[in-house]
Amino acid sequence: MVSHSVWIVGTSRSGKTSRLVEQFCSWVQPENQYIESFYTKKPGRKKSGNVTEFLDIKQTEPGVLVLAANDDNRRELGDIIVTSTLGKYPVRAKTPLGFFQDEVILFWPLLINSLNLKAQFPVRLRPETEQELATKLWRPQLDEEILRVAGVNESRLVRRILDLLQLAAYSGVPCENIAQILVKGLGENTTTLEPELLASLLLDWRNWCLERGLLTYGIITELYSKYLLSDRNYQQHLTKRYQAVLADDVDDYPSVARLLFELLLDQGAVGAFSYNPDGAVRLGLGADPNYLEGLAERCRVEILTSPPAESLGEQLTKQMVELVTEPMVVLSLPEIVHSIQTTSRAQLLRQTAEVIANAIQLQQVQPEQVVIIAPGLDAIARYTLVEILVKQNIQVESLNDQRPLISSPVIRALLTMLALVYPGLGRLVDRDAVAEMLVVLSRKQQVSENSSLVTDAINRVSTDIDPVRAGLIADYCFVPHPSRPNLLPVSSFERWDRIGYAATTAYNKILQWLEEQRSQQELRLIPSPISLLDRAIQRFLWNGSNLPYEQLAALRELLETAQHYWEIDTRLRQIAPVETTPHTTIIEFIQLLRRGTITANAYPVRPIGGVRKAVTLATIFQYRSSRRSHRWHFWLDAGSPLWAKGGAATLFGAPFFLRDRLGEPWTAEDEKLAQEQRLRRILTDLLSRVSERVYLCHSDLAVNGQEQLGPLLPLVNACVTVISEATVN
Repeated sequence: MVSHSVWIVGTSRSGKTSRLVEQFCSWVQPENQYIESFYTKKPGRKKSGNVTEFLDIKQTEPGVLVLAANDDNRRELGDIIVTSTLGKYPVRAKTPLGFFQDEVILFWPLLINSLNLKAQFPVRLRPETEQELATKLWRPQLDEEILRVAGVNESRLVRRILDLLQLAAYSGVPCENIAQILVKGLGENTTTLEPELLASLLLDWRNWCLERGLLTYGIITELYSKYLLSDRNYQQHLTKRYQAVLADDVDDYPSVARLLFELLLDQGAVGAFSYNPDGAVRLGLGADPNYLEGLAERCRVEILTSPPAESLGEQLTKQMVELVTEPMVVLSLPEIVHSIQTTSRAQLLRQTAEVIANAIQLQQVQPEQVVIIAPGLDAIARYTLVEILVKQNIQVESLNDQRPLISSPVIRALLTMLALVYPGLGRLVDRDAVAEMLVVLSRKQQVSENSSLVTDAINRVSTDIDPVRAGLIADYCFVPHPSRPNLLPVSSFERWDRIGYAATTAYNKILQWLEEQRSQQELRLIPSPISLLDRAIQRFLWNGSNLPYEQLAALRELLETAQHYWEIDTRLRQIAPVETTPHTTIIEFIQLLRRGTITANAYPVRPIGGVRKAVTLATIFQYRSSRRSHRWHFWLDAGSPLWAKGGAATLFGAPFFLRDRLGEPWTAEDEKLAQEQRLRRILTDLLSRVSERVYLCHSDLAVNGQEQLGPLLPLVNACVTVISEATVN
């Protein structure tokens, strides 16, 4: 029997996604009898008290499940399908993990019955809250000796252990079998902890979370693959709801996704899957491309052989891969590959920005056609590139920029404000923090045309209290105290006339507002710290103005994080009340933010309107995940050894949980081969995403002064066109 499902294989930008959409459109043609059953409405059932009837009322018209590797791709694919079909057919676009989460929450009553859980609505833990709670639970067992053996600090060790649960869940390995997998994989490796200890910690953590109705990504995935997918009731409801599945870039999916696909195909659903042999961006982070590729045996395979239009892949890939894998080969790269070479990295950053600015000013290329790609972007590199380009009136878009919330002055100011209103937080505030708060809360926003750029320096900001006056006020008017830190009237400063009218007026307004909030807090008229944060934002930051996108993203993330944190705290106190000071939760929240574990990742990511006229700044991992393409590529730090790692660290133990080598030891030879394959995929993928010119940007010395001898150095040496400092000047 000929399979109706399709397995589409192609390199980057070869048309896989377009072929998926085309396949879906062919399914829903009126003459296609096979697809008519998708849209036959089922009669509803009456509500009843049992679980089966509860699930029945959740049924919807049968539709199509559309999956994409990440959230950005999901929105784009969903939009394309809805536009192509004029929105006539029910389509549900999700990421694999997003789908698992929705299903676990939707069918929670079924899980309550099968696992004998407490009947309470589940709450998902964010990764930073997950880590904090796991640290508290495990701290009695993670003594100094264990940390010494592990060779990492407590925070890193906790994250490493939690990642093991997530990797096991992604591969379909029950939590109880993690110790067995680690014993086989680690062998005689004595530099790590005992597998039995790690497994027992994870079992305690999983059971602790389930007792309280708390869900992490690892627990969600395990519940879905181990309990829901094997449940007959769930299988019936799943196959009624979805009789077709489209999955794009399955090379980035966890192996449990194949279990879902096979279940749907076994029940008569049709599928269309796209697979990129040069993709696997998330390999080492939970993806299992080899196992997913086995799904091709159940499908009709289509291989897209046409090279990407307007790409340098066909012209350069073979040469570059040969140079990297066989450094002794003597080859010269064509003139479309340039190199920017300097001695120090500071010179490299300056020259790279100047080459881009000159090309844009000469109209050789538009800003939106340029991307700077690096294996890792430190704060110095990001700031330097942005600062130089912005001075030339060139906007910069930092792709998926995930900097800690605490790095934003606005967030730090709001946390200082909390410490001044609530009692018992005096040890969390100092003179410098107060001065910064006064500057931030007294500023008048005058947004320029560059308001959506990535740093506060880009916006023209004027303040009634400048940093010098704020420092003077903090020196003479701030009174430290462990419980009740205070701000005195400006007149307590002998030469307060030096502050000036505007600064004095602004300071008095801040002081008056803080006193009002303190009074209301004492009378318990402030429902929660979240309400106080919202009041401060409305009063001092929003104030009828249009805030820059970066600040809006940080403020929204702060409020969402605070709301989530207090929701979890409320749940924990309901189950096990603890005797603590009234404001312990606020202290722990501020300390959590100050550790830098929470990043601003605003939603939606896409700007409204057309493509922003801005140079893109991204890491290798971010750029490959976004599936973008540009005319000009600037590969920063081309001599860095991090290129072999793809710009993303592999999770501890990830190779042990790949289905085709479950539990097998990971040798030095395996690591060497994996790095070679990863580098080949990176070169092939990036060259498919550039259409006109590649610049290899190399400095002899890294930031730490060490010589750069990374795997791409043969490419730099093979360049004919070299741009040096003298050339730029």
